[in-house]
Amino acid sequence: MRSILAATLVIAGLTGAAAQTAPPSGAAPGVKPKPVATTPIRPALQTPTQTATAMTPAERQAIQSDLAWTGDYNGVIDGQASDRMVAAIKAFQKDHGAKQTGVLNPQERGQLAEAARKLQGSVGWKLVSDPVTGARLGLPGRLVPQLTSDANGSKWSSATGTIQITLARRKEAGVTTARLADQEKKEPGRQVSYSAVKPDFFVLSGLQGQKKFYIRGAFKDAEVRIMTILYDQATEGTMEPVVIVMSSAFNPFPTGALAGPPPRKKVEYSTGAIVSDDGAILADREAVGACVSIVVAGHGNADLATTDKTNDLALLRIYGARGLKPLGLAPAKAAPATVDLVGIADPQSQGGGAAVSVTKASVTPVGTAGGLALAPAPGLGFSGAPARDADGKFAGLTLLRPAQVAGPVNGVMAAQATLVDADTVRKFLARADVKPATDTSSDTKAGVVRVICVRK
Repeated sequence: MRSILAATLVIAGLTGAAAQTAPPSGAAPGVKPKPVATTPIRPALQTPTQTATAMTPAERQAIQSDLAWTGDYNGVIDGQASDRMVAAIKAFQKDHGAKQTGVLNPQERGQLAEAARKLQGSVGWKLVSDPVTGARLGLPGRLVPQLTSDANGSKWSSATGTIQITLARRKEAGVTTARLADQEKKEPGRQVSYSAVKPDFFVLSGLQGQKKFYIRGAFKDAEVRIMTILYDQATEGTMEPVVIVMSSAFNPFPTGALAGPPPRKKVEYSTGAIVSDDGAILADREAVGACVSIVVAGHGNADLATTDKTNDLALLRIYGARGLKPLGLAPAKAAPATVDLVGIADPQSQGGGAAVSVTKASVTPVGTAGGLALAPAPGLGFSGAPARDADGKFAGLTLLRPAQVAGPVNGVMAAQATLVDADTVRKFLARADVKPATDTSSDTKAGVVRVICVRK
């Protein structure tokens, strides 16, 4: 058996040697042939970045987001394949005692998703729309349960103030992101350690007093929107991942149904109705909201005495005024179909003037809550204007709101101008201990004043 095997090997060796030494067909005898160039065949290897590139953008974005929550990824969550993403995957694998391949196997992907989900739940992560601007942002709801809003933006904070998140808005002409970044850098007490300025947004971070801060801002059509995150250094372990995902989730100018109302003007004009001779002025609550100062033309500064948030009514007080002629608020006999609105139009609408004018409008019930719509809507400045029926009786107070562009709510389009009925107004004044006049013989035009709200 051994001799047969040895013979076979010898024959095979001789055959191979003959194959190697035999000249190719057609070669001249005695001429040594040139060696044939060969390329070694190696198995195709895919790099981690190539593996990531083969994924869909949504898959990559989900992985980036989850890695941010676990503290392994510190970058823009944009769904782009990158070395930073691969490095983050390796860091996650290292922390879990796995081989650092840079590619997540199905088991590791499940572990990552579960870890991120628990962290999101622990801080109460949710995507919300800012009630003032309509901007979209992610919030750690459990960490900042307290919300306050006004015409200039919104603020979310913890009970002790250790964590604060603000979204501010303002109008600013000729603005650039570089200019905005410079303005924010100059805020007192800020020490900037990181700055990134792009054409469409800017980012700053560092220390502000004893707190860490992160700022992301942008502008559109001369409106500026800036998100600021402040947190105590003791909360850094919790907040660092939150800040990263908040930055990428921030959409300052959503379009379509997510868009909010236009920003409030720095100086806004409205109408006030004199309701007592000792300086009580009835006004639109929205028109005098978030004012640095309120001025009643011809009478000086006014104080905001009280408000009715449900019906958007406000009561102003001016002191030391003389010769006031209050409106007679005797009730109308029946709900009128048409009214005369007595108000003072915005100065831009009357060449800088301050004349009192009268415009007619029809009154239409809206919805099931007793709302009253006015059509056509009066011009700017008429918010707070009193309405009179055909007999000169007080019919209510005019409220103006920005035109709705996001579509109807529950099938009903919000009216741009509404009327707070006379009975609701009288009840509000009674709660404020104001006894209005009932004489309707006085000139209605003499009973209205221009109200000027100055905002930041």
